Amino acid sequence: MKRKRILIIDDEQSLLESLEMFLSESGYQVESAPTAREGMERITSFNPDVIILDIRLPDRDGFSVLEELKRHKDGKPVIMITAFHDMETTIRTVKLGAFEYIPKPIDVDELERAVRKAMKLSAGSTQRETISLDTSIAYEEGRIVGKSGPMKEVFKAIGRLSENRVTVLIEGETGTGKEAIAKAIHSHSAYKDQPFIAINCSTIVATLLESELFGHEKGSFTGATSTKRGKFELAGEGTILLDEVGEIPLDLQSKILRFVQEKEFERVGGEKKLRSNARVIAATNRNLWKMVQTGQFREDLYYRLSVATIKTPPLRERKSDIRPLVDYLLKRINRDVGMGIKNLETRALERLIQYDWPGNVRELENVLTRVAMETHGDIIVEDAIAPLLGPKGRDDAVDQPTSGEVSLEEFERKYIVRVLAKTQWHLGKACELLGISRPTLRQKLRQYNIPNRD
Repeated sequence: MKRKRILIIDDEQSLLESLEMFLSESGYQVESAPTAREGMERITSFNPDVIILDIRLPDRDGFSVLEELKRHKDGKPVIMITAFHDMETTIRTVKLGAFEYIPKPIDVDELERAVRKAMKLSAGSTQRETISLDTSIAYEEGRIVGKSGPMKEVFKAIGRLSENRVTVLIEGETGTGKEAIAKAIHSHSAYKDQPFIAINCSTIVATLLESELFGHEKGSFTGATSTKRGKFELAGEGTILLDEVGEIPLDLQSKILRFVQEKEFERVGGEKKLRSNARVIAATNRNLWKMVQTGQFREDLYYRLSVATIKTPPLRERKSDIRPLVDYLLKRINRDVGMGIKNLETRALERLIQYDWPGNVRELENVLTRVAMETHGDIIVEDAIAPLLGPKGRDDAVDQPTSGEVSLEEFERKYIVRVLAKTQWHLGKACELLGISRPTLRQKLRQYNIPNRD
């Protein structure tokens, strides 16, 4: 079996000898060069799999060598070493695309781990079965991606509802794109040039929500130093999205019912009746009908909001959409974080398709962003994705119940509790694992009566 090749470029002779001996004993074929010029020549003649490069060289600094390697060579992983391990050096090294950065004096165990990881990357293009990302997909803000049967039904509903002004209730789990659907209805309507205003009813204190929706008059309560127009008034002829509508208090629901029925409202502290022709779209991840039956949501408001309904399918029910979603999301991620990812290991895509995605598209986007930030080169590999995908990806991950054993709500509740236990009830870390925002997590704690220990 052909031994893997390592080239060390460093002018410190004693270090060269030590590293050559250590790496050779570890089974690698090693050559060295004391200058940048000789190192560049050896790269051509020796064709190493991994390059270990010192930042301080007698004829050039390692930064310029790294830049040249990244511009003209074939993407071999470069491990930078230096005695100057300050913050600025580390940041510059990472920004220039080094695979790893190891300070002197060198910890050989740390170096060997870095070499092993780099070798896996170097072998990726020749030993891994990969697929190329579809570069023909154009990124458009707010675009909804999907070719599956369930998504075709959603697209049909958007087309029908953009032709009228009826109220719409969009139901679906967190992260399934309910706001994107509401925006699509608005942007394809005759009122697309009018405002689209979204308000998350779970993130605003109940006492302030009425003012946010309807506005208030100057002096109507402590702190009301001027008259404020509410969201219904600001929306005009456009659309207002009441996201997480199930979180609206019962006393405020009656005022929203009046607006939906009569298109009339009053500002807080005001007496003048105001009118707005804004279209109302509501969204929720809760079972509103069950809330009606338990007295938590007004039945008459439920019927007014659900004149038309759209149920957003969870990602686990449209797994054929995962591949185009990966292409689309990585297009944006490459743009936003300055990455150049072009390929995906076939096994990595298979792992993404096998996973059930409790956090849906939002969790998929979170996973891809985290993997992209840690990827060296242009290939996303299975090893990078696996640790982020729960029990199918790592031995120590949070356990998930089998979805067939419990209801969907109970499944979600148990999963959240186990993630919280795994993170020792650190809400920030739990949000990262779940792929949801902190306000959404707090809302779910209330929904499932989970004590908040934060």
